[in-house]
Amino acid sequence: MTTLRKATGVVCVVAALAVWMIVPGRSWAQEAAAAAAPATQPAGDLTKVELKLPKPAFIGTPKNPPPGIVIEPARKGPRPPFMAPPGTVNLALKRPVNASDKEPIIGKLEQVTDEDKEATDGSFVELGPGLQWVQIDLGKVSDIWGVVVWHHHGDPRVYKDVVVQIADDEDFITNVKTVFNNDNDNTSGLGLGKDFMYFEIYEGKLIETKGVKGRYIRLYSKGNTSDDQNHYTEVEVYGVPAK
Repeated sequence: MTTLRKATGVVCVVAALAVWMIVPGRSWAQEAAAAAAPATQPAGDLTKVELKLPKPAFIGTPKNPPPGIVIEPARKGPRPPFMAPPGTVNLALKRPVNASDKEPIIGKLEQVTDEDKEATDGSFVELGPGLQWVQIDLGKVSDIWGVVVWHHHGDPRVYKDVVVQIADDEDFITNVKTVFNNDNDNTSGLGLGKDFMYFEIYEGKLIETKGVKGRYIRLYSKGNTSDDQNHYTEVEVYGVPAK
C-alpha cells in the first residue's frame, strides 16, 4: 500500500511538471507562482473610473524620440480603462500643495490640484531648472489606486527623471513607496528607474498603484526636452476616502 502511494505521488509530480513544460513563454518558477497566487478578483470588486480629460493641444505623437531618450512603446487604440473599487474619487482635488521651489516662475502651487488640466497659458505652474518636486497632502492615510499627472502638454515634450513616491509623512521618511521611476541612470539620487520615458499628451500619465496606502504624494522631474524648467498642470490622486 505504501509503495502504491509513493508511486502515485511520483506520477502526480511528473504530470504537474509536464503541464508546466508545455506552456510556452513561462518558466517553471512563473508557473509555480501563478499556481500559488490567489484567484483573480471578481469583476464586481472593481469598477471603471471615468477620467475627465482636457482638449488635445495637438494630434498624434512624434515617431522619432529625441536623441538619447527611450520612449515607451506606442500604444494601439485607446488607453485601457482605469479600474478601482467603487467609491474611488480624486482625493487630491483642492488639497494643499507644497514644492521644492517655494517661488514658482509662473503660476501658483494651488493650480496643481485646481482641476484645470487644459494646455493653455495660465493653467500650469512653472518651477525652476534642476531636480524639483511638488507634493500633495491628502489629509489622511488612504488607499491609493492611481495617480494621473499632466506636466505641460501643449506640445509633445518629454520630462526627464520623473519619479512618483507615496509616504505616510511629509518628510518622506516613513513607509516611502516609489510607484513610478524613469530615471534610468539615477541622476536624481532616488534609485535606478525601470519605467519608460513618455511624451506628454492630453491624456496625462496614468500610474496605477493598486491600493498602496499613504497620505503624501511627491512627484519629481528634472527639466524636459524643450527647456530646463519643470511644469505641472494638474495632478489627480484616485483612491477611497479614509473613514
